[in-house]
Amino acid sequence: MDLGPVSATIVGLLILFMGGSVWIGISLFLVGIGGFFFFSDVSFGSILSNIAWNNTSSSTMMALPFFIWMGEILFRSKISENLFKGLSPWMDAIPGRLIHVNILACTFFAAVSGSSAATTATVGKITVPELKQRGYNYALSIGSLAGSGTLGFMIPPSMVMLVYGIIGDVSIGKLFIAGFIPGFMIAFLFSAYIIVRCVINPSLAPRGDTRHTWRDRIEAVPAIAPVIVLILTVLGSIYLGWATPTEAGAIGVIGALFFAALTRSLTWDVFKTSMINSVRTSCMIMLIVMGAAYLSNVFGFLGITRALTGYVTEMGLSPYTLIIILTVLYLILGCLIDGFSMIVMTAPLVLPLIEAAKFDTVWFGIYLVLMIELAQITPPVGFNLFVISGLNNDNIFYIARAAFPFFLLMLLATVLLTVFPQIALYLPGKM
Repeated sequence: MDLGPVSATIVGLLILFMGGSVWIGISLFLVGIGGFFFFSDVSFGSILSNIAWNNTSSSTMMALPFFIWMGEILFRSKISENLFKGLSPWMDAIPGRLIHVNILACTFFAAVSGSSAATTATVGKITVPELKQRGYNYALSIGSLAGSGTLGFMIPPSMVMLVYGIIGDVSIGKLFIAGFIPGFMIAFLFSAYIIVRCVINPSLAPRGDTRHTWRDRIEAVPAIAPVIVLILTVLGSIYLGWATPTEAGAIGVIGALFFAALTRSLTWDVFKTSMINSVRTSCMIMLIVMGAAYLSNVFGFLGITRALTGYVTEMGLSPYTLIIILTVLYLILGCLIDGFSMIVMTAPLVLPLIEAAKFDTVWFGIYLVLMIELAQITPPVGFNLFVISGLNNDNIFYIARAAFPFFLLMLLATVLLTVFPQIALYLPGKM
């Protein structure tokens, strides 16, 4: 069988279905069924039933709904609002002042929500009106929010990391801990850029009349404490071996409910809405994971993965050349499809190439998350751009221009991650 036309047909159908607004999971299943039916004599039904069970019954997948529900509770409670109030006094003396709250609040919230969209929406609805009212440069304010909001994918627990770990059979615990240093590195690059900009032009972040004392800062700590306690409890229990990711997710939900009740924002409506939305999101992701696993089996049975790996190996590309090619590919894909689609479309094909080039699959997971973060702020389908546009009714291309410096900083982070892979692999190596 000539695999060239077969591969082109499968990829073409996938683009056609997704471009036609068919659900991602359904698109993957339809293309997978067509691949088995037209190009092989394998019974697609029996494989479908096995994959549906094997990819939804694992303990790793069971962790997914808990982390999503935890983020939903925090998103709808006063914990996120208190986080802004608690961080503001600490930023008063730094050039850029409250713009840094965008970065720090996104970093903290990312560590308990796992969602880029939830992080951007939660922080943005609080910080953007405040910064606008205080006369801060609007482009810098929303640009920093768009860039920092992507940290929801990098800083664990991350929904994208969970999906990649399941598809690639990579340790979730190692992926989570590998995201810490790159995530904080990106946050540091963002803050450093804002400091430089505001030192050159202080009018971008006017000081205003408010002066915070050390007493104000100490008194603000209790407002930050719930998020810090949740981070230490959820992630610490995983890394210290006290709990599995599933158990840690359950602990996180209990902690989120407790702190929401403590801040008197746990109403029946909040509880019900958070649960319903977490079920919807979990089902959506599970459908995508099953579809991706099914399509991956099609590639395997038809020999496409093996042929592609052999072809790239024969080309004699250096590892860095392969990464450059993949980066260009992902930047193009990021302009056209969302992050989850990027994973499920490419991981089954790209992972064998990565392993053949002797790259660590944990490192590649962090690299892939960075590519997805870039996709979040590239028009026309950058999801963070739509979230911010929904908050402020701004044109997405205006938001994309404001976020462009942060896009370049994330490209710099990609270069650093590639040249110095220990940025991602140092902490997993200590486990």
